[in-house]
Amino acid sequence: MDTLPGRSFKSALQLESPLQLVGVTNPFHAIMAKTAGFRALYLSGSGVATSSYGLPDLGLTTLDNVLEDVRRITSAVDLPLLVDVDTGWGGAFMIARMMKEMARAGAAGVHIEDQIQSKRCGHRPGKQIVPTTEMTDRLKAAADAKEYDDFVLMARTDAIAVEGVAAAIERSVSYVEAGADMIFAEAVTELSDFEKFKNAIQVPLLANLTEFGKTPAFTVDQLAGAGVDIALYPLTAFRAANKAADIAFRTIRSEGTQASIVDDLQTRDELYDYLDYPSYESKLDELFKAESGDLPSG
Repeated sequence: MDTLPGRSFKSALQLESPLQLVGVTNPFHAIMAKTAGFRALYLSGSGVATSSYGLPDLGLTTLDNVLEDVRRITSAVDLPLLVDVDTGWGGAFMIARMMKEMARAGAAGVHIEDQIQSKRCGHRPGKQIVPTTEMTDRLKAAADAKEYDDFVLMARTDAIAVEGVAAAIERSVSYVEAGADMIFAEAVTELSDFEKFKNAIQVPLLANLTEFGKTPAFTVDQLAGAGVDIALYPLTAFRAANKAADIAFRTIRSEGTQASIVDDLQTRDELYDYLDYPSYESKLDELFKAESGDLPSG
């Protein structure tokens, strides 16, 4: 088992604080993110549901659905990838299978949450959470099934919206005791609350900076001052691409041509640069020459 992805994620945490963790929904965006200088990547459950299957983030995708996107991304780039595994897709044995399959697919780690199986987006109303004991059982099963020690097991708590900050912190302490390496505090609204989490848990803390949600767009400097270790931007690039696509479709339909937006498009050469396209052509030329070139006579 290659333990490099987990070790790479933990190394990135040492090199950058807070570590900017950017979400990607496909391998090409992963390549672009690496080129931009990010040290680690994230795959959102919502991103998989919406981008790959056209479904809302309501627990409608399966383990195999997510694994397919994990493999695509980890095959394209060597950056460590943290994966959203929702509630783990079942009981102890299913959670154990999930942990092993994620490691084998090349993920650096996962985060599992304390919502009920019929989960909702973390920034939507009506969330329901399981008792602390049920979540700690999930974590114990996950920790026991780690393929290697450095594989990251992060616990996400959605309890703030349901039980309040103090209860969410109390839960998080129990989650760490059950085997969580890191804590994902969902829908935090105040920097002071991040400080309270950090003081209580004493393990790396993630802030979810998803747009149009409950958490303000805090800067990395603000988050550093509050003790946050990871700044997550789960769907920023996805939303930007969607907006651009919406404008492109409507422009083509209404104007009968894409001429007015050509200057806003990624050029062919820019795309080829990200993919290192010329090197593939050179290899083809080399192979073609080797197969059909002049052979020595006699």
